[in-house]
Amino acid sequence: MSLHTNVHGKHGDFAIEATGLVKRFKSGKGFVEVLKGVDFDARHGDLTMVMGPSGSGKSTLIAALSGLLRPEQGRVDALDVDDLWKLSSGRIDKFRLDHCGFIFQGFNLFPALSALQQVEVVLKFQGLTPAQAKKRATEALTEVGLGHRLGQRPSALSGGEKQRVAIARALAKDPKILFADEPTSALDGENGQIVIRLLRRAASEHGAAVICVTHDPRLEEWADRVIKIEDGVIIDDQRRIPNPDAVLASH
Repeated sequence: MSLHTNVHGKHGDFAIEATGLVKRFKSGKGFVEVLKGVDFDARHGDLTMVMGPSGSGKSTLIAALSGLLRPEQGRVDALDVDDLWKLSSGRIDKFRLDHCGFIFQGFNLFPALSALQQVEVVLKFQGLTPAQAKKRATEALTEVGLGHRLGQRPSALSGGEKQRVAIARALAKDPKILFADEPTSALDGENGQIVIRLLRRAASEHGAAVICVTHDPRLEEWADRVIKIEDGVIIDDQRRIPNPDAVLASH
């Protein structure tokens, strides 16, 4: 896998920049405003943590940034695209396929596919030949420590291994932007440590802008930047020096 694609778009060091994001959801006869005019940016090579309690708006923010959930107001500039939400839904889908990786707490694996096939299928969608997809999928799984588990289906994998398959699937595309939503919440300390190290490497070695939503304070040590959101508003935003030697203790 090509280790370093520090491709900068016309927005300079920022892989993604959002301004004035507002998102409302219907609630009974009225609406609840989940994002209240949020401004957000993330740089290539940074691991940015978005932290906040349940219901704070952090997952909604990721969905709006990644083209999964249309905001009522605001704009998202990503890589070379001015205002992602002005594109057709088909072009937004293509942007996500070509440039973004996603890791969810529920793994989102196909029960009938082996670890290798889970990663290959995404690469084939991107237009790689079967041989190219197999080679890159094998490299990605080896990089996350699963080179010996290529033929295993999810039912034969532990929770930590499933999450690493999901990370391999995301990294195999060499994404410029990597979104992770509560990637360690279902894992014990040891597996959580493996996962956060892989996210750290995706930023440091692959040059991706890694945006990780979590309510797990143990992950702050690895971040270049910690953004705290509460009740749909960013209440704190601090750059910090990551500690790649931090140990993730059990909850």
